Amino acid sequence: MGGLGGGDIWVSRRETTDSPWGEPENVTVLNSTSNDSLPTLSTSGNIMYFHSDRPGGCGAGDLWLSRAKPAGDGWTAPVNMGCVVNTAATEIAPAFYANDDLGVSTIYFGSNRPGSADFDIYQTTTTDEDLESAVWSPGVLVQELSSPGRDTRTFVRRDGCEIFITSNRTGGVGALDIWVATRKDPSDVWSTPINPGPPLNSAADDGSPALSRDGTTLYFFSTRPGGFGRRDIWFTVRQRQ
Repeated sequence: MGGLGGGDIWVSRRETTDSPWGEPENVTVLNSTSNDSLPTLSTSGNIMYFHSDRPGGCGAGDLWLSRAKPAGDGWTAPVNMGCVVNTAATEIAPAFYANDDLGVSTIYFGSNRPGSADFDIYQTTTTDEDLESAVWSPGVLVQELSSPGRDTRTFVRRDGCEIFITSNRTGGVGALDIWVATRKDPSDVWSTPINPGPPLNSAADDGSPALSRDGTTLYFFSTRPGGFGRRDIWFTVRQRQ
């Protein structure tokens, strides 16, 4: 209730990391009467990338971006990332990672463009230091993270050496699970994704992972028993990596 479309972007705040989360608020400038979802922030936090199937895009659903206004005064009206990154198919669930040593920024995303088994994981990159006006490359399939199943909704740890993937590939615990791939160096190829099993995953759907900046808390949706609705937000904690 209180949204503008089929799916909206909301925000919740807290005073400290030990404080409870506040009541979610609708970020109206980002939303439309269409589906708007799955936001991710640049490292600096001043650019938000997200999925929308609003009119004015390149295909069935695109990646859009919004810039933070000066002095933290909200967000600008969203802009489509263009038809080099986006295609006539669906592009969804961006995940941002910046390799400062190489000067390369990467957005991982899911797409069902021709050549995909279902939804597969793709990446687009830029070497522009100014992300405000960055030119992004065409999406390239990340073969080692993709499978014959549905692979999307990723999240990359800040050091670029761990990635979480939402997938229904074979070998899972439920219909949708969170899988994990790693690499020793950000320039290496990702390892074969593994399923961590319970208690992270369950017989229900588990997905849309988002890792805290210190790498210890993973937020995700789940339809497991004990929630309030179809997909609730859950979290799990691990030792510092």
